[in-house]
This record gives sequence, C-alpha cells and structure tokens, in this order.
Amino acid sequence: MTDNPFSQVPHPLDYAEALLAWFTRLGSECDEASLPDACVAAAAQLSGCELSQLYWRDETTGRLELTAQHLPGVTRPADPTCGPDFQHEQLLHYVIDQATPLSLDELARSVYACGFLPAMATPWQSLSCIPLFGRRKCVAGLLLCASLRKQSLQGYASSLGQLGSFALRQLTLLRRTGPAHTRMGATPRMGAFGLIGNSAAMAATCRLIGKVLFAPSTVLLRGETGTGKEVVARAIHDAGPRKGKAFVVQNCAAFPEGLLESELFGYRKGAFTGAERNHIGLFDAANGGTLLLDEIGDMPLSLQAKLLRVLQEGEIRPLGAGAPHKVDVRIIAATHRDLAAMVAEGHFREDLYYRLAQFPIELPPLREREGDVLMLARHFMQNACDALGRSPLEWSSAALDQLSSHAFPGNVRELKCLVERAVLLCEEDVILPAHLSLTPPPVPCAVEATLRQRLERVERVFLIDCLHKNRGNRTRTARELGVARRTLLYRLARLNIPCDDMRGER
Repeated sequence: MTDNPFSQVPHPLDYAEALLAWFTRLGSECDEASLPDACVAAAAQLSGCELSQLYWRDETTGRLELTAQHLPGVTRPADPTCGPDFQHEQLLHYVIDQATPLSLDELARSVYACGFLPAMATPWQSLSCIPLFGRRKCVAGLLLCASLRKQSLQGYASSLGQLGSFALRQLTLLRRTGPAHTRMGATPRMGAFGLIGNSAAMAATCRLIGKVLFAPSTVLLRGETGTGKEVVARAIHDAGPRKGKAFVVQNCAAFPEGLLESELFGYRKGAFTGAERNHIGLFDAANGGTLLLDEIGDMPLSLQAKLLRVLQEGEIRPLGAGAPHKVDVRIIAATHRDLAAMVAEGHFREDLYYRLAQFPIELPPLREREGDVLMLARHFMQNACDALGRSPLEWSSAALDQLSSHAFPGNVRELKCLVERAVLLCEEDVILPAHLSLTPPPVPCAVEATLRQRLERVERVFLIDCLHKNRGNRTRTARELGVARRTLLYRLARLNIPCDDMRGER
C-alpha cells in the first residue's frame, strides 16, 4: 500500500471528489439502520464492483456478522443478531489475523474458498477484503468488494479502508448513544438504548422497551437485585418523547411513611409542625418527565391508595393544600419482590398492582445473559480506567475464565463493583485472577467422589451386619442377598471388609 491512496485508481481527482462526498454523507447519517447500507453502496460505487459487504466484529467474542450487503437484485441480509457467524471463513479469518488487506485478481487460481459469497450465474472473478479498525486500533470489521470481471482492486484498499473504518466508528457511536429519534412500533437493534449486551435475553428486553416508548402505559420493572432496573428506566426516559425533561428517582424503602408522603406529594407552609415553608414534591418536580418509584413493594398501604389516585386521575394534593392540581408524569415502578404474592397475602393493593403492571418487563439475571459478562466487564474496566486517568488494562485468560464461570448472585451491580476493585488492585497492565478475589467453583469430580463414598459407606455397614447375622458364612450371606458368591467376595475385598474374626464357613 502506498502513501498516496489515489495513486493506483483511475481518474484520481474524480475519485477523490466522490470519496469526499461519501465521507460527508456518512458523517451526517444519524440512522443506525441506514448507515451500513450507505457504506456498502459507497464501496460498490467507488470500486466499480457489483458486490460490496460490510462485516462487524464483536470485540469480546470475535463473532463476525454480515451487517450490510450491496448487490443489485438481491435483498439485504437478515438482522445480524440472529445471522450466521463468518469468523471461521478462511479468507476472512486471514484478513482479521493479519490485519492487512487481501486483493485477489483471479479468484479461480486462489487457494481461498469463497463459498460464503452470493451465488451468481457467472462466477466471481476478483475480490478485495479490507480490515476496518476501531478506536483502539484493533480490527472491528471487514469491508469486502467483489467483481464479476477480472480487475485489480488493490488500489482501492487504502481509501476504502479509511471510509469503512469511519463508518464503523459512526455506527458504534450511534449504538452507544441511541438513535436521534425512534419510530413508534419499530423493532430496535441491539444497543439502541445504551444497554450493553448481545444475549437473546437482552434482545428480548430491548424489544419490549421499543414497544412501550411512546405508549402511555405504566411500566413495571421486575428483576433480582442488581439487574439494572434504574438503568432500564433511564433508557426508557431518554429514548422516549419525554427526553430532555426531568428524570426523578425515589426509593420507597428509604423513608418512613410520613416522610415518603411529603417527599412525593410535597406540602404547604403550616401543614404540620416544622413546615415553615412550601415544599415541592417529587411529582411536581418530575412534571412533564418521568418518576421512577424504586422498591415499590415497600410502599406503605395507606400511601398506595394515594398513588392509585395519581395514576387514575393524574392529579395530586400536597399536604395542607386546599385543592388538588394536575400533573403530567410518566410513572415507572421497579421491584425485586413478587407483587402478585404480596397481593395474595394482603400486603399490596390489588387494584394498584394491576394499574402498575400494565406493561411489565422482567429483567434477566446475569446468569441468563449468555456472553454478556465479558462485554460488561470490559465496559466497566474502561469506565474505571477513565475515571482514574489511566490507560485501559488487558484481561488475562484465567481472569476471563473466572468471570465466565462465576454465578454472580449480585448480578450486574456485583460485576461492576468487582471490576472496579480489580482495576484498583492491578498495578501492572493485566488483570489477573488474584485481582478478582473470586472463589473457584467446586470441581465436579469431587462431588461425584463424595456421593460414591457415601454410597459405599452405606453398603459397607449393610454387608457387615449381614455377615454378623450369618456368623461370617459368606455362602449363606450371598444367598440371602441374592447375589453370586463371587460377587459378594469382590464387594468385600473392594470395601476392605475383614472376615477373619467371624465364625463359620470361609
């Protein structure tokens, strides 16, 4: 590859002008769904190839997904979250491993299999596969161009590599921050709400969030402690029409009943002893925005009735006020408790439960989010390093293995604290198992041996008792047990049972 990216392309000035126009278009693209399609269209037009493909590579798992494809007359690929993994294709794997472009002018003479390319009436003749680099200078994806005629594509590798890398960085940014606007009813792509994870469980959660963004329904977030209920609530707020308005959080278990009521509804001067001024409640503070009522299961029954009126009438009455007034607040409730069971026990109002659970979302525990642990760990490590002003750390294979095998009863919160502590303990550039301080999981064979030993102890006591009853006569003992004498002798030797002190036939 030469220093001048236009030296080996025909009509360099025209090519440079077209390339600049595509850079401008990709830079202004704010739709996560259309940006990959624009990238492959640009590559096909600039190279003069019939086929252009964009592959995205998962940094954590190494999975290689076909994100977009340009080929006239052929539909674009399916959603990559459920598509095939191309990381083991020999040609693609070589480009990733070597981190350098590969151009083949005559595919018929190539040693690389290209069966992953779309089948055409005439075979593909030329191909160029270009690595795309992310922010950390590692291979984040691939850009592939293929032609049905023989031509040299090597001269396009440098400029198309820069264009594709730019597009991938733009795509990553959109996935982190979410789209500029979300169409009502559209199925969101992974990462559209700033949530981290590629597991099927998180994909289902994102789909539910996308359904309720513009709906007036009250959302009930359920899940174990540490699953990220507040993070999901903020994602619903930030991606919905109330973005830019107040997002207020109140933990219902943090205050006793009297204080919680005054915090939520506010009070007027003189409403009670010590009320020396008017106090704005959280419903008024969140007016026009979103109020998250965390640990809703801990709200006292008397206060539940007042919350139900807010949900039904859309109005509140501060303590000491003469009349209620309207508020426009979206309420999201969250709990780790089983509210249905609390209703059956009389600890939670049934009418309030059904009002809150208009649209329930069950947040998956970390143990059910296959593959997300390592992705989250890298994210928390990066954040911790940024906060400390130090360079990103590497992970040892042993440390990643420990994280993958840990059950994480505290879910994402436990993982976050664990990683932040490991960053503080790490004095070199690599996080080791010692920095995690995790207890290794028990060895399966040890459980098996313990079970075998217990069974053998029971068998030993039973055989000794039977031998004593038959005064050491092994023939009568075998007959009573219904086994061959040879089998009994084997078990006696196996269990180290002596018979010398027992009278009778040997």
